[in-house]
Amino acid sequence: MQEKIIILDFGSQYTQLIARRVRELSVYCEIHPFNHLPVFDDTVKGVIFSGSPYSVRQTDAPQINLSLFHNKFPLLGVCYGAQYIAQHSGGEVVPSTIREYGRANLQEINAQSPLLKGIGKDSQVWMSHGDTIARIPDNFDIIASTDTVKVAAYHVRDSKTYCIQFHPEVTHSIDGKQLLQNFLVDICGCKQDWTPDAFIETTIAALREKLGNDKVVLGLSGGVDSSVAAVLLHQAIGKNLHCIFVDNGLLRKEEFEQVLDSYKHMGLNVKGINAKDRFLGQLAGISDPEKKRKTIGRVFIEVFDDAAHEVQDVKWLGQGTIYPDVIESVSVKGPSATIKSHHNVGGLPDFMKLKVVEPLNTLFKDEVRRVGKTLGINDSLIGRHPFPGPGLAIRILGDITPEKVAILQEADAIYINNLKASGWYDKVWQAGAIFLPVQSVGVMGDERTYENVICLRAVTSVDGMTADWSHLPYELLAKISNEIINNVKGINRVVYDISSKPPATIEWE
Repeated sequence: MQEKIIILDFGSQYTQLIARRVRELSVYCEIHPFNHLPVFDDTVKGVIFSGSPYSVRQTDAPQINLSLFHNKFPLLGVCYGAQYIAQHSGGEVVPSTIREYGRANLQEINAQSPLLKGIGKDSQVWMSHGDTIARIPDNFDIIASTDTVKVAAYHVRDSKTYCIQFHPEVTHSIDGKQLLQNFLVDICGCKQDWTPDAFIETTIAALREKLGNDKVVLGLSGGVDSSVAAVLLHQAIGKNLHCIFVDNGLLRKEEFEQVLDSYKHMGLNVKGINAKDRFLGQLAGISDPEKKRKTIGRVFIEVFDDAAHEVQDVKWLGQGTIYPDVIESVSVKGPSATIKSHHNVGGLPDFMKLKVVEPLNTLFKDEVRRVGKTLGINDSLIGRHPFPGPGLAIRILGDITPEKVAILQEADAIYINNLKASGWYDKVWQAGAIFLPVQSVGVMGDERTYENVICLRAVTSVDGMTADWSHLPYELLAKISNEIINNVKGINRVVYDISSKPPATIEWE
């Protein structure tokens, strides 16, 4: 059985980052809300309490029974976790005289502590808290302090419970990775054996046992998640996997043909369906972004269901759901407020009586890419930028017409090809062209024009939760703009989006 670390989420914005850092150290971990505890079996090697936006002094602050963990598992409390353990063990937490936020340096360190092995004096850490631990119980030992935070880290004597007031998971804590490794390896005894190879081996074995001789249908998108999910399922059940790749008329230029060809070269049992006219016909005259999304989702399910019914005795629907989607659905605060409908079709209509299998629902996006690389999937698919499920429909602001789609496909192809040729494609997390619902005056030759505007968008990010606009070279932007205006009829102006997320989103709709 795969050993694991359980991270209990008290609502911190950094909880996913803790998990990512643990995974980077080749240790499998799971995030669970503090109020929905998992089964703690022999595979659990240790527990981490996350931070929280709450103060431990609030009456409605998250509460947990410490006796379930103390002296039963190695325990690391981070920020709120550290304050909670101190407060509920007889210590005292009070409001900080000043808000302790940002960089700090450890001035006093107990070098004998296994948690702080290899971490020297003046090591920079990241603080983010409004309370401070004023007093610890008699059986607690302070193991690190800063100039302003006396209890920056402590150890509960005669136990494997360690707590820190700072955040080791952020890059600003210079030795944060070392501290986590000390906890995971030296204190919890983790073997660091969770690798892409190990994941592939155990996942394929589990899929074979779960699915047996059953048939599975899976909708391919050309993206990383569905492609990796398909290859894992294919290696587990072979021809019993039936893949469906739908052309909704809103893909990038020549994408349907190119991706379909890639899938067939991978040995997948895949059927391509040209449903352009059906989608574009249903979208005619619709400008509202949510209505566009819902229309595309509805038509996709109809087309997918028609194709699935052509396969006899299907029992399972394969999906490329990844771990952030799972975490979000069971988060401490519940699903986040809907800013826009999820790009993927969420849920199944009642008439599709299928069980769901999700081979990637324990992986983050970067882990999916590493697994795909290990599986031998072509770099053109593994390194492909995220592309929204509704496709170009949400990159055409306003109503959708075949003419607008054709214009955007041409402009987007010039943009992406230039990013690839210049070496910038792999430096950017996501890029795409946007068709704006405005026209502007221009001059071409001796003639006045009144044509459309294309906006270029490129961002850097780790997982899409936050993003910064990419600082593409002016010379490259000038070349792309010139090629689009000269080669795409109907465009006479190109602009570049320099908004970050937040406050903006990556897509415009």
